[in-house]
Amino acid sequence: MLDPAAIEKYAAELVIPAVMPPDRGADPDSYTIAVRQFRQQMLPPGGPATTVWGYGSPGHPETFYSPSCTVEATCNQAVQVRWVNQLVDANGRHLPHLLPVDPTLHWANPPGGVSGRDSQPTFTSTPGPYTGPVPMVTHLHGGANGEASDGYAEAWYLPDARGIPRDYARVGSFYEEFAKKSEKRHGVPWGPGEAVFHYANPGRATTLWFHDHTLGLTRLNVYAGMAGFYLLRGGTSELEDGVLPGPAPRLGDPPGKRYYEIPIVIQDRSFRADGSLFYPSSRAQFDGFKGPYVPGSDIAPIWNPEYFGTTMVSNGRTWPVLRVEPRRYRFRFLNGCNARSLILKTVTDPVAHRPAPAALAWWQLGSEGGFLPKVVRREDVLLAPAERADVIVDFTSFPVGTELYLINEGPDAVYTGGTPGKDFAAANAKTTGQVIKFVVGPLTTADTSTPPAQLTLPHFEPLGPASRTRRVSLNEVASTRLPHVSARQVLLGTFDAQGKPKPLGWGDPVTENPAQGATEIWEIVNLTSDAHPIHIHEIQFQVVDRQAVPAGTRRPPEAWERGFKDTVFAYPHEITRVKVHFGRAGRFMWHCHMLEHEDNEMMRPLLVGPA
Repeated sequence: MLDPAAIEKYAAELVIPAVMPPDRGADPDSYTIAVRQFRQQMLPPGGPATTVWGYGSPGHPETFYSPSCTVEATCNQAVQVRWVNQLVDANGRHLPHLLPVDPTLHWANPPGGVSGRDSQPTFTSTPGPYTGPVPMVTHLHGGANGEASDGYAEAWYLPDARGIPRDYARVGSFYEEFAKKSEKRHGVPWGPGEAVFHYANPGRATTLWFHDHTLGLTRLNVYAGMAGFYLLRGGTSELEDGVLPGPAPRLGDPPGKRYYEIPIVIQDRSFRADGSLFYPSSRAQFDGFKGPYVPGSDIAPIWNPEYFGTTMVSNGRTWPVLRVEPRRYRFRFLNGCNARSLILKTVTDPVAHRPAPAALAWWQLGSEGGFLPKVVRREDVLLAPAERADVIVDFTSFPVGTELYLINEGPDAVYTGGTPGKDFAAANAKTTGQVIKFVVGPLTTADTSTPPAQLTLPHFEPLGPASRTRRVSLNEVASTRLPHVSARQVLLGTFDAQGKPKPLGWGDPVTENPAQGATEIWEIVNLTSDAHPIHIHEIQFQVVDRQAVPAGTRRPPEAWERGFKDTVFAYPHEITRVKVHFGRAGRFMWHCHMLEHEDNEMMRPLLVGPA
């Protein structure tokens, strides 16, 4: 592995994602977006390039990048996206995965054929990594769409490639059903190696993102680069132009245009000396357990319960620099890490003792579901994997030449709650504790945006009363054969009549089956020692309160959690209550968004409407 301390910091500019171009000659809200393999300069200039996977427009080869170009959408204006799997080489043959695939999990399993796909295969000895064609299916995280356009984990598809064995399943268990439903409703057929999703874009202006969601492969496909922003603007829950800092990138912008609204995805990655991505190829990387695996134990040989990269990457570059003006900026932050929670803060000394004093305040405007009821002033911002924060940062008071640093005070391990320096050790101040450098330059144009303390945000309409309370559990299970080895799996579940937790896997019968139109309170009871970011598909919910188990005092949500959200921290040994309205029928999912957890059973089907 490449020593992260040896990687030069702040040697390259932060990349600001361009806007995804629509299809040529088609409706402006119709896109073809493919996934390809390509080389990208993630490490500093002069270092080796990195082979990654990412989204782009096939008609515009220069758009392929990780994270992808941003899809700009308008509330209540439909968008069609043809998502294409182009993970093939120059001769049209399928590519193997960039990272080690554990074939012993409950996963897409194309080698199982139609009868054995989306299952956990049986082996008589420990297999090596799967090297066959790679399935994909894209989920618009935070969107509100029908089941056929959700990116369901068992609706994956292989590339339309040469060399795929005849007995392989080319699509997931629900692909054909969803393809027929979609074509019947929209009149657009799905072709080989693709899916056509239709996004109605209801709801509020907000920051969404898209990423792969293939069963048992999400952690690897996202780590390889499959992610991008999807910004929803307009509608009744938007502010007038000019109120917030801008502009943001637009199609046709000339090179060198200055932007004051910038989306930033922060991820942790590890690299080998040749620039390639490193991801563990053995369980031994996690806890030293070297086997026996199959058939001597029930521990997966390759899967790691969590993985934390050694290097911080923002918008596809390691430790970049952003040159700012003494004015206000709007940053849309996304935690795109697999398992790492972030505590972001702006400071003057990047290696100061943690917790470091904040050099300026942040003003948070929105979360996953759009604008908050009111602006929240913060010195730092905690983000679970998949959470977003829409913030204003004001550099007005800093003289030209000032250098500031965006740091991370979250841990180099699973977050369990609390504060750095008191409840856990903050990330390594020399590596994963640094993120971006800001350098203040001269003002080029007057800032006419409204000071954040004076902002009045759009009207917030809370959800109505709930008709039912549903209790679900978060569980970690150890090996049944080697009790000293844990975790074997991480599971969601329910409770029996005596209040005992019932851990359940992905393949168990559906237990969350709310009626269409129902509003429910979900009591998420975390029986583990980790803080799990819980994501419910296709809805935005409200956090009601939290309570220690078994009988602690209820405490209200944090000020920045009082808008709509699609992902929430469920803290260890606590009940986290959320209010959820299920507006559309169909088959969806809910899961932990630590991707290693999700890929080994911490995900459950969600069926809204008739069972």
